Amino acid sequence: MTFAQRVAAAVADRGRLVVGIDPHPPLLAAWGLSDDAAGVREFGLRCAEAFAGEVGFVKPQVAFFEQFGAAGMLALEEVIAACREAGTVVIADAKRGDIGSTMAGYARAWLGDSPLAADAVTLSPYLGYGSLAPAVDAARAAGRGVFVLARTSNPEGAQVQADGVGQRIVDAARADNADGTGTVGLVVGATREHGLDLDGLGGPVLAPGLGAQGATPADVATIFGAGGTVLPSSSRQVLSAGPTVPSLRAAARAVRDEVEGALGGR
Repeated sequence: MTFAQRVAAAVADRGRLVVGIDPHPPLLAAWGLSDDAAGVREFGLRCAEAFAGEVGFVKPQVAFFEQFGAAGMLALEEVIAACREAGTVVIADAKRGDIGSTMAGYARAWLGDSPLAADAVTLSPYLGYGSLAPAVDAARAAGRGVFVLARTSNPEGAQVQADGVGQRIVDAARADNADGTGTVGLVVGATREHGLDLDGLGGPVLAPGLGAQGATPADVATIFGAGGTVLPSSSRQVLSAGPTVPSLRAAARAVRDEVEGALGGR
């Protein structure tokens, strides 16, 4: 299957919602877990169990695992494997970006045969969109995807994404998707008007900012409209319902249904 087909199948079966797996220290404490590799492992595996069959997509934030070195990355491997085993599409939020053989190495890590390999990975294009080619090619060959930062919601982002830069990233992604595989998605924040022409993108839009960052499902519908495939992402809004699997599952289901209602889905 192409990445476009995999995304469409997940949306049709379990909706558009992406739930972040972000085991930051306050949440670990609230869940009664230790701020170490064992804690983030338990946090992530509990999420994998709770969200299986309820949401189509999860987005583990790599930094919260990476901070604990090899043990943390092993925990991330286990979490990714558990989510994928459950049929949940995994977007590794790693925001990698480099050139040449280094980018190829990142592509092998996140999109190849590595234990870290996910269904998609976030990428930063600010060494030039063309530098991402090894990852785009690897994703396309494996039926996986990439999500390229285009218009983020943090105030600092505007300094490098203005003056048409964001639109040039959109246009480059649209060209890469001309083959119909939908390999290249974009990251476009849901907390403010993006000002981008996304028509005919041919790939999904990952829209972080739902819930704790202030965006509502109605905002997402207003900002992105009915065209294309937008995947709103929420983390703390769902994760704060923990620590039990049933409470997490119920929270994810409620947010998913609200999103689908606003966007005219299932």
